[in-house]
Amino acid sequence: MSKVVFITGASSGIGKAIGEFLLSKAYIVYGTSRNPENYSDSKFPLVTLDVRNPETIQSAIATVLEKETKIDVVINNAGVGITGPIEEIPTNEMRNNFEVNFFGPIEVMKAVLPQMRKQNSGLIINITSIAGYMGLPYRGIYSASKGALELVTEALRMEVKQFGVQITNVAPGDFATNIAAGRYHAPIIKGSAYETVYGKVLSEMNTHVDSGSNPNEMGEAIFAIIQTKQPKVHYKVGAFMQKFSIVLKRILPDTIYEKMLMNHYKL
Repeated sequence: MSKVVFITGASSGIGKAIGEFLLSKAYIVYGTSRNPENYSDSKFPLVTLDVRNPETIQSAIATVLEKETKIDVVINNAGVGITGPIEEIPTNEMRNNFEVNFFGPIEVMKAVLPQMRKQNSGLIINITSIAGYMGLPYRGIYSASKGALELVTEALRMEVKQFGVQITNVAPGDFATNIAAGRYHAPIIKGSAYETVYGKVLSEMNTHVDSGSNPNEMGEAIFAIIQTKQPKVHYKVGAFMQKFSIVLKRILPDTIYEKMLMNHYKL
């Protein structure tokens, strides 16, 4: 029987690319969106889900189970970006970022784990970010929320192994998607101490996304992981230097790595 895959945030970008790739490999794919009615051209069914609302999570999973009786793979892809000087980002925007990027995926996992325990099988793939491995200037909140999800995944992975459930992290680098348009940008405040530098860094970040890798690479990577009998704890997908930056962080003294980042961002 074909495996049933449930992907959050699958109406566009990486989630959509993963869904379409798995669909081409004969998987049964269900995606989620806050507003599925806006995406009538989706190649796979979209169900209503807002990761900030646990009731919609329970309802979406129940809808899929009613139709398919099982969920084999959950891909926690829904996420949102955030940029700005930490001093100037409104605290409510920081909280919202953690609601979407951290608490949301946890609520999805809590909702689907009873079914996976009942099946004595299942795979959960949390889409994090290479940015979650390091504190990046003007992306500190995003780095923190994605890094927190990486650590929770490590812990939960050990807790659920006894039930036949596997969990892994996949950290993408920059991909050519519409994430820059959807992220929260703290405004560049005229006369702010951060005005000039933040403006330059923000422009640079958007350029990196626009010139990023093809999101189909994520589809191929996720497909390979699903085919793996014993998935690793962490996977990284992206340009060589983005992945290599994680290696450098492990081996370089902190101050040297910090200087390297500051040079990269021209700080």
